[in-house]
Amino acid sequence: MEVKYEVTITAVGSQAREFLDNNSSVILLDTGKHPNLADMVVEHSVGELKADIEVGDKLKFGNTDFKVTKVGDVANNTIREAGHCTILVNKEGALPGQISVKGVMPPRLRVDDVIRFFKK
Repeated sequence: MEVKYEVTITAVGSQAREFLDNNSSVILLDTGKHPNLADMVVEHSVGELKADIEVGDKLKFGNTDFKVTKVGDVANNTIREAGHCTILVNKEGALPGQISVKGVMPPRLRVDDVIRFFKK
């Protein structure tokens, strides 16, 4: 499968697990991009978005697989600019920077896990 975007988790903010548990969401952001948000986000290495993420693409978050069901209007742009998007797990997003995915279980948030989006 063709990889569109690949990054490695470098830090998990103290509130990131709470957001996943309570809101089914994971906020991604390039390491050091906005230090004031570090507690809320999953920081990751800087990556290159090689092609836009689209409905039907696959997401592998650590060892957990998902299918992309919705991509907000600006999500690809914010990923290019700051590695930023909000991933909603088994929940439909309405905001322009969100990417909705479906899967059997939520991802685990662990430093050194790899996040990859694959072409459908």
